[in-house]
Amino acid sequence: MSSPDLTTPIPLKWVGPLRVSGEVDAELSVPLATYETPLWPSVGRGARISTLVEGGIRAVVVDERMSRSVLLEADDAATALAAWRWIEGNRAALQDVVATTSRFARLVDLHAQIVGDLLFVRFELTTGDASGHNMVTLASERLLDHILGVVPGVRYGSISGNYCIDKKPSAVNGILGRGKNVVTEILVPRELVEKRLRTTAKRVETLNIRKNLVGSLVAGALRSANAHYANMLLAFYLATGQDAANIVEGSQGITLAEDRDGDLYFSCTLPNLIVGSVGNGKGLPGVEEALTRLGCREEREPGANARRLAVLAAASVLCGELSLLAAQTNPGELMRSHVVLERGAARPAAASATAPGAGSAPLADPGATA
Repeated sequence: MSSPDLTTPIPLKWVGPLRVSGEVDAELSVPLATYETPLWPSVGRGARISTLVEGGIRAVVVDERMSRSVLLEADDAATALAAWRWIEGNRAALQDVVATTSRFARLVDLHAQIVGDLLFVRFELTTGDASGHNMVTLASERLLDHILGVVPGVRYGSISGNYCIDKKPSAVNGILGRGKNVVTEILVPRELVEKRLRTTAKRVETLNIRKNLVGSLVAGALRSANAHYANMLLAFYLATGQDAANIVEGSQGITLAEDRDGDLYFSCTLPNLIVGSVGNGKGLPGVEEALTRLGCREEREPGANARRLAVLAAASVLCGELSLLAAQTNPGELMRSHVVLERGAARPAAASATAPGAGSAPLADPGATA
């Protein structure tokens, strides 16, 4: 006998407010859904610092695009090359094909790889406020039909040839980008670094080089040099109705930390933020409330709400990343924070803070999570 469908509750807390400027100018709290309760005060510490710094977290959306790659089988390598040259030389016609599939889809670039008699073609599209998985797949189907109808010597291989590349770590997405490419940065004055983060800019800079850069290189990390982007991204994705599997590529990113005469310059670069303010995962009451409170249900030009959502996700990442790295410059702080917050008296407070309107005061000494 089959068991009834069950709903798995995930504790959610609104953390903040945090302050952002640039692509988005706002001071607001963000929803984080997670079982790792120390994440809330950790992100909260970074958020508090952002409200004490002029301009807060500055955000720049460098680029946006969603990709799907098709696989074509050719008679031989020369035929595959000829097919690619035809595709590359007929972009205007391909853009017209894409336009028939959606009023929001736009073809912005093409890339290809030839392996033997196989031709991998990566289509890259803007997709408005949707994350765009289904939109680019439908467009790619139509493009594939068109190419097979006019280019000789090639046959259908697959609608997805993994050169996209979807929900897997890769070099290509880190280089070309997939979703929103967002950079967030903050300059924290010396007195805030010492008082709020209990460290120095030099110690954070040194740890970032040795841990995030050298340590990641030693581990063989792929286009990643960060401490725990995935923690904040998963919590934000679950709270806002995103496809959680996208944190696989979304957590690829690079943290920079620089000592500027005692002040701390800190930045997080996320080239693969895949988020949407419309589409699958939306429509649930809690998700709708979250998107509304974040200002991502406003009447704006297509794509603006999704860019706003990406900026707020990236700002949340910076808050948690800054807090964790600062904590790890101090012996014992990381484990002490986990013990206090997960095993101590703070647990009842964490449980009561799961309501959507819950406040964001630290549950205890806001150290870190990892």
